[in-house]
Amino acid sequence: MSGILWWRVDPNTYAWVLIRVGQGAAIVQAIGAGVLAIGGLDPDDGLYWLYALLPVAVSFVAEQLRLASAQLVLDARELENAQAVGRLPEDQQRSIVLQIVRRELGVMSAAALVVCFLALRALGTV
Repeated sequence: MSGILWWRVDPNTYAWVLIRVGQGAAIVQAIGAGVLAIGGLDPDDGLYWLYALLPVAVSFVAEQLRLASAQLVLDARELENAQAVGRLPEDQQRSIVLQIVRRELGVMSAAALVVCFLALRALGTV
């Protein structure tokens, strides 16, 4: 869903809620894997641990890229900071904000896709 909203440049809050729920589920899965490890789980495929823990790392990296997206957009337009955006006409401000939101949503949608794939792989290797 977030990919569709990204394509349409639609800054819908539902996409962010779904992304955050997915990140929470990845953390719960990693905690569950830790509990299983403490309990002595020895999966047949050693890749289980990678699939179970890597989504948390992917989410962390995606958050760092998301934070950098605004600065990339400002740098591309040769604006020094958010206050410089506030001095622009309203239509240009809206354009910049939508570009930042679209970039952030794109990064987080791609990360959500990777996290979902890894979570499904982890469940398939238990």
